[in-house]
Amino acid sequence: MIIVYDKKGFDALLTLELDSLVDADLPGVDLENANLVQVDLSGANLQNANLKDADLRLANLSGANLSHANLMGADLTGALLDNANLKGALLPIEGFIHIKD
Repeated sequence: MIIVYDKKGFDALLTLELDSLVDADLPGVDLENANLVQVDLSGANLQNANLKDADLRLANLSGANLSHANLMGADLTGALLDNANLKGALLPIEGFIHIKD
């Protein structure tokens, strides 16, 4: 079982009956303000997910589908985004370059 907490660590935002988030199928999931520091989300389907203000520092998002996800205000410092699908994603402006559709 995986429990995702808010950034302060007090409130459980999501409980999943999974052993890992690698290749997890989570389209449209609401993880606003989630603490996802150093979490391995490689290959995960996060299409249309709400990751607004999430803490994704050092997270592994390699190969993840983040198309049309809301990443506004998310901290992606040191996050791995190799081969991630960011088409149509709402991205924090600071530190990003333009991503072509």
